[in-house]
Amino acid sequence: MPHVPTSLASSWGAWAVFVSVLATQLGVPVPAAPMLILAGTLVAAGNAPFWQMLAAAVLAVLIADSLWFAAGRLYGRRFLNSLVRFSLSIDSTLRTARRWFERFGVPLLAVSKFVPGLGLVSAPLLGTTQIEVRVFVLWDLIGATAWASFWMLGGAALQEQIGRLIVLVRANGTTVIDVLAMVALGFVLYRWIRREQFRQWLAKYHITPDQLDAMMRSDTPPVIYDARPAEIRRREPYRIAGAIALDLDSPDRVDQLYSEHEVVVYCVCPNEATAKIIARQMRAKGFKHVRPLKGGLDAWEKHGYPVEAMPPEHLHAASDHDDDIDHDMVTIRATAPE
Repeated sequence: MPHVPTSLASSWGAWAVFVSVLATQLGVPVPAAPMLILAGTLVAAGNAPFWQMLAAAVLAVLIADSLWFAAGRLYGRRFLNSLVRFSLSIDSTLRTARRWFERFGVPLLAVSKFVPGLGLVSAPLLGTTQIEVRVFVLWDLIGATAWASFWMLGGAALQEQIGRLIVLVRANGTTVIDVLAMVALGFVLYRWIRREQFRQWLAKYHITPDQLDAMMRSDTPPVIYDARPAEIRRREPYRIAGAIALDLDSPDRVDQLYSEHEVVVYCVCPNEATAKIIARQMRAKGFKHVRPLKGGLDAWEKHGYPVEAMPPEHLHAASDHDDDIDHDMVTIRATAPE
């Protein structure tokens, strides 16, 4: 079996694991999994202690998630909106995260790190709720330990294959650092390309608040859909005048009488990544002219345009699974393990 060079143990010790995981959990677009896999390989080769590597990873997760949780607790949904402006993955994941945490509660933290995007958005999202800090820390500790252990044990199980890869890399005049740097660069490049593609789509299809206001004053006003999550509508019970509550998770079909009309859809997503998904879903339902509102409801309010109170029936326009939610606890159930 190829021997993993012992020099790597000093170069990639617990501090390297800590810095790598901390950077990833703070939102730097560099995956931490390769470092944890390498750490597991070093542990299996006897070049590093398992508990030291695991503690470094778990501590980094707890520090980063505590900072995100505190920011969500201090600044609320506005902080989430400012956060998603810099990440399409956060924006497109936020709606899913709200729905999952409403259904399963805080224990979902135990597996959230395994779902791309969900691990990063979970902490600030829970910070906007009334979850107790001790409950959050407990489940975050469980999730961080499970996540880091999974990758490290995977690295240990693949010790032989990874050892061969390291020998091959060194034989070609490069180092593991070079490989990790190339992986990180490729990941950043992929994210940049996705963002540029999204911006091109947005420039073609979105509608600004000024344009929407002019359309609403015309002889052929558009049909407006409020695609905010049901719990957001309950907490912020106002809308653009005449907007129809929309829940795409519900089995009820959207009124096909509107399929030939100009349709505008808005949510609380500053960069419209979620609105883009919603627009595509509505086109799949037969709507031909669907445009997302640039900046969502926040931008509409920021431009000084009026809103109106939502009718009571719209506040409860949610899918059937919302009946299981305790609405007295702001969106999320706080559950401690037995």
